[in-house]
Amino acid sequence: MHADPSGPFPYELLRRFPDVEAPNLYAWDATDRLLGDRGIAEAAARGLDGGEITVIGDGYGAIALRLAAAGLTGVRVYEDLATGRAAFARNAEALGLAGLQRQGEFDAELLRGARLVLLQLPRGLAELEEIADAVARWAPPNVLLVAGGRVKHMTLAMNDVLQAAFGEVRAELAVQKSRLLVAEGPLPVTERPPYPVRATHDDVGLTLCAHGGAFAGTKLDLGTRFLLGFVERMPAGAAVDLGCGTGALAAAYALAHPLAEVVATDRSGWAVRSARATMEANGLGGRVAVEHDDAASLRAEGSADVVLLNPPFHLGASVHAGAALRLFDAAARILRPGGELWTVYNAHLDYRRQLQAAVGRTSVEGTSRKFTVTRSVRRRPRP
Repeated sequence: MHADPSGPFPYELLRRFPDVEAPNLYAWDATDRLLGDRGIAEAAARGLDGGEITVIGDGYGAIALRLAAAGLTGVRVYEDLATGRAAFARNAEALGLAGLQRQGEFDAELLRGARLVLLQLPRGLAELEEIADAVARWAPPNVLLVAGGRVKHMTLAMNDVLQAAFGEVRAELAVQKSRLLVAEGPLPVTERPPYPVRATHDDVGLTLCAHGGAFAGTKLDLGTRFLLGFVERMPAGAAVDLGCGTGALAAAYALAHPLAEVVATDRSGWAVRSARATMEANGLGGRVAVEHDDAASLRAEGSADVVLLNPPFHLGASVHAGAALRLFDAAARILRPGGELWTVYNAHLDYRRQLQAAVGRTSVEGTSRKFTVTRSVRRRPRP
């Protein structure tokens, strides 16, 4: 079905696939609708074409596809998740709107010449700070930033972050439990961007770097810290840090096994940029490859000797095991027979049965009050 420019936009046709789909997970929300409608109105009032509009945090395409259906083509789009980018492409194809947007990375080209920026507000203030700085740094002085979010997730601190980068910030009235923050008049920026930031963790011998949208920033996630204690017990070989975040596990494994081939992969672009900076900070820039990918889809079947995994148990704001189960299946696919998956997870989660079913024989290698570390050996095919 193609979107009808003269009729209402068919939001109900949007899908999350290949991201996890479930009854409590949605491909759009009222904020997407509000931002799309506002984008069309601002473009008309300011005489903008699609090439002067940038959309950040579009999820599964609801904002940019709404603009394209209204005739605003050439909109630049940054979506952080590899799964979101794939879903965007599928949705665009299904609605007959493929090829009408320009998917970009988070850099100066995304914002150069953009007179209107539409933003789905991120949860983290650090991510918002980096985005606000980038708009003020790279967009023209007459840029208008329209940022929207669900009221229940918004805080006054978001206004403060925007006011540090723009001369005028105003909050509009809520509509269907969503609200827009409007910012204009970019303020002077520092010589260098504020991100990535870095921190040295002497107790584990690592320096971590983080962009604003990276989970936990430069802190060392407690589950990852626990799994780091097992790195030297892992066999040396071709290793994949699956869902690498800022790259702590990949960096530690590479330092412990100097001859090993190591790949770090994550579906988040914020994480990938952070992990690359982490590798450089630890002298591993030429040794560890970092890939922006969903569930190691770029890795060949049976190509890994070791997989390291600290799986998420949230999808956005929802508690959901789907992401972890997908990563278990991914690990099983890329491990050679006899290869090992080392996993850390919250002690209250019953993942051992799922690991045994997806990968193979699973043993508990260590426990703490909060975490469990398991070793799963990839089963060999039956003769």
